Amino acid sequence: MKLENVLVVGGSGFVGRHLVAGLVRHGVRVVVPTRLRERAKHLILLPTVEVVQADVLQVGVLERLAAGCQMVVDLAGILHGRAGRPDERGPNDYGPDFARAHVELAQAVVRACRASGARRLLHMSSLGASPSAPSEYLRSKGIGEQAVLAADDLETTVFRPSVIFGPEDRFLNQFADLARWLPLLAIPSPEARFKPVYVGDVAAAMLACIHDTETWGKVYELCGPREYTLKSLVEYAGAVAGTPRRVVGMPERVAALQARLLELLPSPPMSRDNLRSLKAASVCSGAFPFGIQPQPLEAIVPLYLAPVAISRERFPQLRWRARR
Repeated sequence: MKLENVLVVGGSGFVGRHLVAGLVRHGVRVVVPTRLRERAKHLILLPTVEVVQADVLQVGVLERLAAGCQMVVDLAGILHGRAGRPDERGPNDYGPDFARAHVELAQAVVRACRASGARRLLHMSSLGASPSAPSEYLRSKGIGEQAVLAADDLETTVFRPSVIFGPEDRFLNQFADLARWLPLLAIPSPEARFKPVYVGDVAAAMLACIHDTETWGKVYELCGPREYTLKSLVEYAGAVAGTPRRVVGMPERVAALQARLLELLPSPPMSRDNLRSLKAASVCSGAFPFGIQPQPLEAIVPLYLAPVAISRERFPQLRWRARR
């Protein structure tokens, strides 16, 4: 299969920008749909990228966008959404936002591949995704993953990363920001386990599998080389940012109350469903695939969290605001 045209759903996001850049380096034409074109302005200048403002769940939109493409990539995902009603619809329930982003969209992508003739499909899931997982996020991810793997008439590959870190992440950056403002950090589930994986390694794994027929119908877990507790990650983020802080764990009931209050914010940093996700260890059972040596956290994070790195990142923004 000669790869000439690719549709990347969720391509304007954290992982998407790295994957799209990798495809562009190989001379591939990439179509990136987005509800707001402004969110994808960082991709517009790439030479073979077409950013299209569209609602991908409207009837016929994905089929139109996938026309002429040899591959579709589904990177869509959300961390927060309106809660479901398990008392009404059973243990696999999840709210309408998770249903739309993780289940209905995955099903729509499969239909679009069939209708357009795009045979190759890469899908981003999550470690711990399962219909019986403790959180709505992981349950909906699990159902969406099942929809993709059930499409045995397509050449599908599913990826399950642990928490992903990199310069634009919303994980370590958030903890570093909190450490700059608060003298003490109280966190939920301090012993929750992760093996964070670098965003560049995630993109590299997806690029490496494209032409590999052995990956069809397979699921690949993506983790970094080292395991951490949530407490140690929060401590590390503060230390690298130059504002080391004492980190303490909160009792479960206090954490749930705090999360319930934070859910009232427009962009909540934590939700009760996030707390339930922390009950599932985000660690891999095997080595990183495709012979890739994953980058350790300590080799990358200081490049964007350390005070000098932050100053360098903000300088171009200040110049732009000053019109210089």
